[in-house]
Amino acid sequence: MPRNYDIKKVLVIGSGPIVIGQAAEFDYAGTQACRSLKEEGIEVCLVNSNPATIMTDKQIADQVYIEPLTLDVLKEIIRKEKPDSILPTLGGQAGLNLGMELAESGFLEEQGVRLIGTTAETIFKAEDRQAFKDTMEKIGEPVAASQVVNNVQDGIKFTNTIGYPVVLRPAFTLGGSGGGIAHNEQELIDILTNGLRLSRVGEVLVERCIAGWKEIEYEVMRDANGNCITVCNMENIDPVGVHTGDSIVVAPSQTLGDKEYQMLRSSALNIINELQITGGCNVQYALHPESFEYCVIEVNPRVSRSSALASKATGYPIAKVTAKIALGYTLDEIKNAITQKTYASFEPMLDYCVVKIPRLPFDKFLTAKRTLTTQMKATGEVMSICDNFEGALMKAIRSLEQHVDCLQSYDFSDLTLDELDKQLAVVDDRRIWVIAEALRRGISYEHIHEITKIDIWFIDKIAILVEMEARLAACNPASAGRNNAAAKVALHAGAKRGTSIFDADPANDKVTELTAGLLKEAKRIGYPDNVIARLTGHSEEQIKDMRYANGITASYKMVDTCAAEFAAETPYYYSVYGSENEAAETHPEKKVLVLGSGPIRIGQGIEFDFCSVHCTWAFAKEGWETVIVNNNPETVSTDFDIADKLYFEPLTAEDVESIVNLEKPDGAVVQFGGQTAIKLTEALMKMGVRILGTKAEDVDAAEDRELFDEILQKTEIPRAAGGTVFTAEEAKEVANRIGYPVLVRPSYVLGGQGMKIAFNDEEIDEFIGIINRIAQDHPILVDKYLQGKEIEVDAVCDGEDILIPGIMEHIERTGVHSGDSISVYPAPTISEKAKATLVEYTRRLARALHVVGLINIQFIDMDDEIYVIEVNPRSSRTVPYISKVTGIPIVDLAAKVIMGHTLRGMGYEPGLAPTADYIAIKMPVFSFEKLRGAEISLGPEMKSTGECLGIAKTFNEALYKAFIGAGISLPKHKQMIMTVKDADKPEAVGVAKRFEALGYKIYATRSTAKYLQEHGVNALRVNKISQESPNVMDLILGHKIDLVIDTPTQGNGDKTRDGFLIRRNAIETGVYCITAMDTANALARSLETADGKLTPVDIATVKNI
Repeated sequence: MPRNYDIKKVLVIGSGPIVIGQAAEFDYAGTQACRSLKEEGIEVCLVNSNPATIMTDKQIADQVYIEPLTLDVLKEIIRKEKPDSILPTLGGQAGLNLGMELAESGFLEEQGVRLIGTTAETIFKAEDRQAFKDTMEKIGEPVAASQVVNNVQDGIKFTNTIGYPVVLRPAFTLGGSGGGIAHNEQELIDILTNGLRLSRVGEVLVERCIAGWKEIEYEVMRDANGNCITVCNMENIDPVGVHTGDSIVVAPSQTLGDKEYQMLRSSALNIINELQITGGCNVQYALHPESFEYCVIEVNPRVSRSSALASKATGYPIAKVTAKIALGYTLDEIKNAITQKTYASFEPMLDYCVVKIPRLPFDKFLTAKRTLTTQMKATGEVMSICDNFEGALMKAIRSLEQHVDCLQSYDFSDLTLDELDKQLAVVDDRRIWVIAEALRRGISYEHIHEITKIDIWFIDKIAILVEMEARLAACNPASAGRNNAAAKVALHAGAKRGTSIFDADPANDKVTELTAGLLKEAKRIGYPDNVIARLTGHSEEQIKDMRYANGITASYKMVDTCAAEFAAETPYYYSVYGSENEAAETHPEKKVLVLGSGPIRIGQGIEFDFCSVHCTWAFAKEGWETVIVNNNPETVSTDFDIADKLYFEPLTAEDVESIVNLEKPDGAVVQFGGQTAIKLTEALMKMGVRILGTKAEDVDAAEDRELFDEILQKTEIPRAAGGTVFTAEEAKEVANRIGYPVLVRPSYVLGGQGMKIAFNDEEIDEFIGIINRIAQDHPILVDKYLQGKEIEVDAVCDGEDILIPGIMEHIERTGVHSGDSISVYPAPTISEKAKATLVEYTRRLARALHVVGLINIQFIDMDDEIYVIEVNPRSSRTVPYISKVTGIPIVDLAAKVIMGHTLRGMGYEPGLAPTADYIAIKMPVFSFEKLRGAEISLGPEMKSTGECLGIAKTFNEALYKAFIGAGISLPKHKQMIMTVKDADKPEAVGVAKRFEALGYKIYATRSTAKYLQEHGVNALRVNKISQESPNVMDLILGHKIDLVIDTPTQGNGDKTRDGFLIRRNAIETGVYCITAMDTANALARSLETADGKLTPVDIATVKNI
């Protein structure tokens, strides 16, 4: 059927700030859908609260509203923009829920607006737990024994009939929020109470636990005519019980027989037809490992997290096709974007293996519980493609950027066999490394499978990698030949398969020669040169030379969606060893290599993908051929049509060098890919690749303490006193010389990783230990901690002039990481004198560092005295935000400057740009509730997963919008708890009086209550946790508290302290918890001035100067 020409203007609802469970994959999907709609001449109006993404760029939609995703805001925008249709299925659970609420309220009918794509009735049947269960039973699709409950008592009653354990799945939530597995009644009460609170409709499905079954997913597509295809099927390495977002996922499935595959495929098509879904849909199954019994776990009637993975794995653009179907097209009318010959009705076929590994944030949250359950914890993911599973797994491991490069990276060799047995039963992010150790010890496949429930096929593949370790170690003179445990295990594992990896007796101590054949096989299954070198006792250079001498180099295959049945037109590549190269050599006049930013993690998020994409587009506009290297399946940069060529590869020196050898770029851009790309600068120079923009030595000068101090001295710019150290003793010497408190931080890290404020020698010892756990290769910086206003500046420099789009001021004083602070543009409280100094210091530093491109500088303003904190001669996380709110496209300008343009030549007056006539406030968003045991108090190490924006004509409205966008919805019960450290008590009086005037009843622990009462606040004393009831914990767990203000004392990582327990329990029961007095004052101001009237601002109307 042809396109529906009644659809002329579509409102697309985005997914909001990036949080665990709803991340960049929805930005990718939304961006692709908006571009797909615009291709058809549709006017697109976009609403999303996230300023960090490509999706909220004004070139993606005709109108762009970076506004809170609430019902009232959407209604206001619909009245103003008058769309005829709404597409709600591309914004994750947030977009879907809002679309449903708009439909259910009758507002859409009243305004003459329709939902397009999947209907409200279909969404309800898939998302409502009881309706879904009824639908599955109607069509004979099996579901686990279950009951939908609306209260805890019913949940207990039903569970007693089916027995423990049970799985709890709240309706209309994302990332498994509020769900979990309950093994006893107390766990059931805790999880069910929280799940009922988080569910939009107050429903939770209590379900028989089928943990241990295989988990399989099918991505399916259907049009309004009932044409259906399977885009991709995927298999979790972990059994049911681990959220699919936290599991290692393989595409296509590797352990299903054809009968099982076809059985589940038929089921998926049966379900999508019954639900009448139009567009992309995700169906999740549990499959009994020893029979053909299966259960439908759930159906997502929308583009899902797995849709991005499936799209990148197959080259089939699910979101793009979904948008076309929403306009009325059928699958047989939509061209396949990869082949340009076949149609979207042609089912993709894969002749390669794809592996996704989640990026979990336990390096940031050392106290968090690492156990993986049905509630998602990952902040991002990496994907790799190879022609064999082992190679894909090894490539994915080294893409994680967690100091892991093989199956020896986590060391469990000191565990006894009993301890190893117990560790195998622990389901966490290190489980494949534990399995590898078990295989080294000769533990049988069957025993490992019995404990882990991981399929023996996967255990055997891990064994192949372990065998290769032993074969390579046998070539190392230092390993005393083959008579070592690893070699014996390799022989044992090989015997299991009926093969032997040795020709002679393994007791023979003779060192084996590293042959070309062995090296070739190691490369085929994904071993990088540095690991081969480490195992064999050679240097990495020797391994590389041996490879090249024997012609063992990477070849590149093309992702073509149809197993080479039709030629692909889109150059989208992955590497293999021992195969024919399909990457066509091109010799354009100018070619640029753009390095992406890798997996999304705290400290390096989607904003760097925004920068990489804009850089690529800017170079393409100037006639350069563009080549992107990245490994993140969630992002726009790895969409098939962003660059001229895409390499889905690990961002390591070796992997990038293989691409460089083939592509021979005229230069590489590293300043837009965050710390990931910057760290490759030296390696690229050794390859002979020209670094475009700021030179490597100047980037190093900003990180090297001594060089940077010299620059500051020459430019006469003050900074806090400090020093460079390598040991705790040196750190204590510096700290005692300059005086406590001091800021202790590693160099060359992102997101303030390992950064702490130390108040005494004991904390220096503790913090240096933490830093050394991060595998620090560079010196540690110890600086005097200055508490003042923190100011941030992003600037473009052409080598001579600078352009500052705007100055940003943080509401929280120094000590809270800039990524976790509320940031205000234009800076509201700094003087004209301070502004002039900031501009001058930025100019001096940019010139001294010979910056060509972007520079980010953080300053402290102490009574108009300006000190520099740090300088990053690269893009920063504030670049998308400041670009959008000022209308100055600084990434595009920086790219043009790198290509030789000047700011004046592009029509920009150097210096500080004129101030906009509105206020924009960037609010951090956290995912603490997903990370059990994580410390939530804010400090110099970044903890937020995303951000949202409040933009308005007044500061107060912008601040209120920012809080609303971050999900802070107050007041509810008008009751709060305050417990603050002694240093904050004087300031706490003012905060308490503000909340008291707002009608809040204030509870406080003994010492805080006494101080507040003495200063005129009617605070009610409440007992500490260790004291008798009613105590502070009873108040929190009673679900009658709106807000907790808890400013932690030192030692805040101690899980036994009252403060830690108060903060954690507040977060886990849905209570907003503030740990900085500045944030508390900002919230009070927002509530004092809120009048409920919000005026949406179309960011697309912001003009460039």
